[in-house]
Amino acid sequence: MERFHFPGRPQEEDTVIVKPIKREEDRVRINEQIRARQIRVVDEEGKQLGIMDPRDALREAEARELDLVEVAPNANPPVCRIMDYGKYRYEQKRRARDSRKHQHTVSVKEIKFRPKIDKHDFDFKTNHVREFLGEGSKVRITIMFRGREMAHPEFGREILQRVVEATKDISTADMNPETVRLEGRNMSVVLHPVHKQP
Repeated sequence: MERFHFPGRPQEEDTVIVKPIKREEDRVRINEQIRARQIRVVDEEGKQLGIMDPRDALREAEARELDLVEVAPNANPPVCRIMDYGKYRYEQKRRARDSRKHQHTVSVKEIKFRPKIDKHDFDFKTNHVREFLGEGSKVRITIMFRGREMAHPEFGREILQRVVEATKDISTADMNPETVRLEGRNMSVVLHPVHKQP
């Protein structure tokens, strides 16, 4: 629940705005929530019981001590299955969790350099670039220009070239550093990790 107070109004006139949260399981209709006139019914083993009135199908589900769950609401007539709804929800959540566990997301890290960077800072930041590439992340190398530095983009290209050279054993650049142009006050190159073949 969110409470908003509008200045200039007495505290008693606060407006309360309640936003309903729609969850995936709220969209699945079960038992008495099924509103269709006729439904196609499938039992727990997957055997078709035919087209029925929802009340008759619900009685059949109750006789088996299970739930009637609408699994294909857009079909004509809607398809409902007799099953244990609690077990069904548990399986859905477990499958979703397992699929999230096995998917690999590639993140893009960004390291910023300046055209007049000294050797120690360059080495320090380049080591971070190597770490991120080793973890499998893409790395955007950005050169930030200020003031009169904008008149000498070649200094930025030189830094980009040095970073690409220092990481060429574990990465590939998305473009040639010598042809990179200034975009506003920055120029950048994205390094992609190279997966070594075992």
